[in-house]
Formats: sequence, structure tokens, C-alpha cells
Amino acid sequence: MYGYFIPTVNFMGRGAVKEVGKQAKILGGTKALVVTDKPLVKAGIVEKVVSFLKAGRIDYVLYDEVKPNPTVKNVEDGLKLYKDEKCDLIVAIGGGSSIDTAKGIGIVATNGGTIKDYEGVDKSKNPMPSFIAVNTTAGTASEMTRFTIITDTDRNIKMAIVDWHVTPTISINDPELMISMPRSLTASTGMDALTHAIEAYVSPIATPLTDSAALEAIKLISKYLRCAVANGENIEAREKMAYAEFLAGMAFNNAGLGHVHSMAHQLGGFYDLPHGVCNAILLPHVEKFNVLACPEKFVDIAIAMGENVQGLSVMEAADKAIESIKRLSKEVGIPSGLKELGAKEEDFPILAENALKDVCGFTNPRKVMKEDIIEIYKAAM
Repeated sequence: MYGYFIPTVNFMGRGAVKEVGKQAKILGGTKALVVTDKPLVKAGIVEKVVSFLKAGRIDYVLYDEVKPNPTVKNVEDGLKLYKDEKCDLIVAIGGGSSIDTAKGIGIVATNGGTIKDYEGVDKSKNPMPSFIAVNTTAGTASEMTRFTIITDTDRNIKMAIVDWHVTPTISINDPELMISMPRSLTASTGMDALTHAIEAYVSPIATPLTDSAALEAIKLISKYLRCAVANGENIEAREKMAYAEFLAGMAFNNAGLGHVHSMAHQLGGFYDLPHGVCNAILLPHVEKFNVLACPEKFVDIAIAMGENVQGLSVMEAADKAIESIKRLSKEVGIPSGLKELGAKEEDFPILAENALKDVCGFTNPRKVMKEDIIEIYKAAM
């Protein structure tokens, strides 16, 4: 027996953003807290989205202070605005940072306390207010998952909040909103989506449903990420990547993740580093460690990534998957190692200790010890 979590309604494809006002009305909203960041305001994307709220006669107030690694303070400040302005609807516009912040605001708005109270799995009792997530990146899948990542600056860690109550009511993926994504962000978010798909596929609690979504995501990313990075205006590549990140979200939302994410969270929380880049650098190293646990699954990954494994042994074919990940990462411009990001070996023991506590590591296919994680960090330098 297994459950399957996904938002109630999901809109995909070019022009999907036009649904925002209509759906807000259907949800009974009268005043929305719009949660986003300043770059999206400057790019004109927020104005485009709120124009549809205005057309639907939905009032709104803007919170645009979201940081790339959203913090407890972001949640607290947004929550205060939500309450002061008597909002009854949340509209998140952006990638994982904006959507995660909005989720944090939503869960505390209806459950009380602070966002720190909800670290872990299913700690809340009540659903969020009605919530529309308008996604602008092809990476995190936060618009359709029960995962929320918030940085606790007091402890310098990223808190993983996995709670079915933080699943948005409605998700919107419109590739036309993704055209202006910078090349580096396209690359890092795309590799984030690949990490989601691969970790979900090798998870010990994967199911036929999650496997099918994960493999299709891997195929699409392997085919279209390079194109999206090379030419951001390639709308076909943008659309295929939007589908891929959503499929990867469907997979990990139900199969879980692994130690790529548990380790990347520590790098992001400790050094304030970009999540997708950390995932991309760690992915081949963690999966090289994991191959022993499920080599046949890595053969499937190699094939999905376009590798020819004919005539190879299982382990040789599995190694092709690791090589393919490394090659894709290099070709889209991901830094070669953690040293480039400023990571220091003397910090690895505390990072490893915290990674072992991260909920994402619970579904890693191979059991690890602290020393294993330290060695993987070192290999990724």
C-alpha cells in the first residue's frame, strides 16, 4: 500500500498563467498575498501575473523580499503582512525560493507557532489557506510537492519540512514565464530536476507510478536541458523542461529523495550556496556510492540518458549513468567542484552530522555513516 500526493488542479503549457484570476475566484479568494522576489518584479513577470488577478477582481498585497535561500525571517515577515492585510489567499510567483516561503507563511497562518515547529514530517494539523503556485523555473517542483525548505540562520541549516498540508491547491507551469531565466539558473534548476528524478528512481520506496514519472523526466532533461541553456528563447525546450521538472516532482513527492539533497541542504544552509548547483556537483559522487545498492536501476538511468550499454556487464552499464551525469553537468556549465564554491574540508564533520539528521536521507538506497558522507564531500571538492 502506498499514497500518492499531488495538487488538486494543475495547469500546464503556454498561456496557462491566464488561469490565475479565474482560479482565485473559484477558490473564493478576495485578497491575495503575492509572494515573490525583486528580480521577478523587475523582470515584469509579477506584473503580468497580477494583471490576471486584477482582471478577476481579486485584490492583492505584495511581499517581494524573498531571498534565494529563504529564511525564517522571510516567513515571519510575510506572515505579518498576510495577517495585517487580512488576506484569504496566497499566490506564490517564482521558483522554489518564493514558493517555499509562501508555503511556510501558509502553514503557520493556519496552525500557529513558528515555522521551526514544522521541521520534519507531517507536523501540522490544519491545511494552508487556498494556495496558487505559479512556477517560473524548471527545477524545484515546489509548485506541486509537499516539500518546503527554509533556512534557520540561528543554526545555519536548511530545515526540511515534508507535510502533505503544504501541497499547493493549484499549480501553474507556463513555459512562457521561463524564457527570461538566465543561462546559469536554467542549468542549475535543470540539474536540480535531474537530481529529483534520479533520487526518486533509486529510492527504496519507489513505486511503478513514481518510476514511470522519473524515467520520463530523465529522458526529457537529457534531451532538452542543453537546448534550453544554449537558447533560452527555444520555447519547445522550455516547455519540455517544464514537463520534466513536474514529472520529477511527481516522482520525488511520493518516493522521497536521498543523500544528494541531505548533503546539499547543509552546504546551502552553512555557506548560503545555490541549491541546484550543490545538487549538480554532489549528484555523481553520491550516486557512485549508491550504485552498489541497486545497479540495475542505474542501468535504466544510463539508457534513459541515451547511453549505449549493449555488451556491458551490469556494473559497467551502471557506471555509464555516472559518466553521463558528469558530462551533462559539465556541458551546461556547472562548476567542477565544491572548492569553487568556497567549501572547506574542516567543516565537513559538522555538515555530515547534520546531513544524517536531514529527512531527505531516509530514502537513500544505501545506508551511510558519517565517515561515508565526509568522504563523498571530499570527492566532490
